Amino acid sequence: MKHCTHWIGGKPWDGAAGRHGDIYDPATGQVTGTVDYASTTVVGDAVAAAAKAFGGWRGTSLAKRTQILFAFRELVRAHQHELAALISSEHGKVASDAAGEVARGLEVAEFACGIGHLLKGGFSENVSTGVDAYSIRQPLGVVAGITPFNFPAMVPMWMYPIAIACGNTFILKPSEKDPSCPLRLAELFTEAGLPDGVFNVINGAQQAVGAVAREELVPHLLAQRRFRRQQLRREQPLDQVVVAAVGLPPRQPAHARDWARPQHRAARGSLPPQPTPRRAPLALQDPRPERAPRPAPPSTARTPREAAASRTPAPVIPPPTTTRSTGPDAAASSARRRRSSGTAPVASDVAPLMPRADAAGRRPTGPRSCRRPGSR
Repeated sequence: MKHCTHWIGGKPWDGAAGRHGDIYDPATGQVTGTVDYASTTVVGDAVAAAAKAFGGWRGTSLAKRTQILFAFRELVRAHQHELAALISSEHGKVASDAAGEVARGLEVAEFACGIGHLLKGGFSENVSTGVDAYSIRQPLGVVAGITPFNFPAMVPMWMYPIAIACGNTFILKPSEKDPSCPLRLAELFTEAGLPDGVFNVINGAQQAVGAVAREELVPHLLAQRRFRRQQLRREQPLDQVVVAAVGLPPRQPAHARDWARPQHRAARGSLPPQPTPRRAPLALQDPRPERAPRPAPPSTARTPREAAASRTPAPVIPPPTTTRSTGPDAAASSARRRRSSGTAPVASDVAPLMPRADAAGRRPTGPRSCRRPGSR
């Protein structure tokens, strides 16, 4: 029966664990091994080892880091079937699926081999009068990752190759259900030449890891972040310089302003509780003074007769008078006007072509009836 423990400081942990867990074979349901659960002391040892190794690993050149990552990539490729067998025996994946998972994680390791191109900073000269701007990329320090049960090789390899290539040290907490593959990857990383303490693996159940992370890992990371902020604030920030130049008090962060309020100080015990003042009703908050009512306008009532007498009569516009001339000359002039305006002829233009009736009211018939008078 195999036994899985932690990987701290470049070697397996040799202490005695207070709690253990079983490792099952999904194919048979039988127990195939045990795994040690980390305590607060064990996590503190892992954090201390990673913090100790950070200074040397940060100062390692990019060429040396890349050389170690290339060696790790070759070792993972050479032991790909072994890693797939470990995943299949503890997780239950078929061999082809487990091999594909290792291949997906190996792609990230190959990408990390060329991380040097992405770590370059930038410099801009004279972005303003006498002002240069530059950017640099520096490692953070000790970083950690907690990965799930379903991908014991791929998801961890999404994290630590990139973090380690950037100069950080890493603490991995994989699932306690399938811990053999992450531990084997840690062994291969050390075999590739990774310094001790740069990559650490701790195991534990959900209840233990939650308490451990709150007590040891998270406080260390927050302290590390505060130390980093102090380093960045060695030079006086530009906004503080401007505030000092104009004679204004320096601005506090939002969380500091909120924490300094009486309600928060009362919660901390440094100030007796104070009742929160209630806002007055809206009817009592009207700051406008009362205005005197406006005087009524003078009465302008008039009798209907007075109104009719004062009304100005509307001007009477006579209707337009139209005169219409008849005869061949009038028809010809009307036709000319319509031709000049582009309109089609109407019946009034054609009517003069018809011969007139005689005194008895008879019109001539036959072909001569359509001839214009005077035509041959």
